[in-house]
Amino acid sequence: MSHEDPERRGRREALRALGAGALALAAGSARAEDDKSPIRMLCGISAGSGNDFTARLVADSMREALGRPVVVDNKPGAGQRIALGELKRAAPDGRTLILCTTGPFTIYPHIYKKLDYDPVKDFTPIGAVASFDVGIASGPLTHATTIQQQLAMARSDKSLAAFGSPGNGSLSHFVGIATGIATGIQFTHVPYKDSGTSVVDLASGRLPMLITGVSQLVEMHRSGRIRILAVSGAQRSPSLPDVPTLKESGIDVSNTTTCGVYGPAGMAPELVQRFNAAAVAAVQGREARDKLLKFLFAPAPSSAQALSALMAGEDREFARLVTLSGYQPE
Repeated sequence: MSHEDPERRGRREALRALGAGALALAAGSARAEDDKSPIRMLCGISAGSGNDFTARLVADSMREALGRPVVVDNKPGAGQRIALGELKRAAPDGRTLILCTTGPFTIYPHIYKKLDYDPVKDFTPIGAVASFDVGIASGPLTHATTIQQQLAMARSDKSLAAFGSPGNGSLSHFVGIATGIATGIQFTHVPYKDSGTSVVDLASGRLPMLITGVSQLVEMHRSGRIRILAVSGAQRSPSLPDVPTLKESGIDVSNTTTCGVYGPAGMAPELVQRFNAAAVAAVQGREARDKLLKFLFAPAPSSAQALSALMAGEDREFARLVTLSGYQPE
């Protein structure tokens, strides 16, 4: 029978457990290093979009950094929810990732009564890679050349106090709500099923103001058919340096759509770190910046922790805006 001191025995068992844990961690890290299986990068938006381009830019960088095939798999539909459902069901082994905007994690919980996923518990943030603004534009119905002129007309004529957006519950919709709250103007929201139709209506003089992704507006803006009056970001868009931000224009509204890389819930921290380094490298450097700017995107690399913090802040802000707007979840 052993007469070993209980305290000493407890320390010995704790050390044995710690050693076993370290060995398991090392083995897991080695397996991650040795894994050369293909990685599938889901994208919930159609090929040819800015999101799709960013996904392919990140995939190319990860392929080179990890020495593994990385294939973009477009799964469009339901505002990226189809792709997120597929990611939720994937194993947390790093073989399935997604390039996704933050909206499905931070807006959707407040505008849908039921989601097929938990935006926090079902996914692992890996890191942000890019961002883009929405623009506020006028057309021939008002001929406004500044956001202040547009707002003055909206105050004096209720028929001009309306804005179009890509749809109910979109970021553009809530930028419009926030602008109305900040300026004290009761706007009427005109939701569209797609940005293309709304831009045509703006340019044709059927719509006084449109809020949508800058990339949807820039071509007609440059041709002079419409005018982008302001952008929603904290800083001016590098592609539109002459267009002020809403904050510069005296309107206390700032919001940018962030694209990030995510994995399923339960991914190992060391795997997240390796994938983050590879994804962030994709958008660093002048060449990557120039490529993103063609789609009116800007590099916005971050750590996994920073992406999580950004999402938490957005979630609180959209909860506030949805409550103030009286929007009823679908």
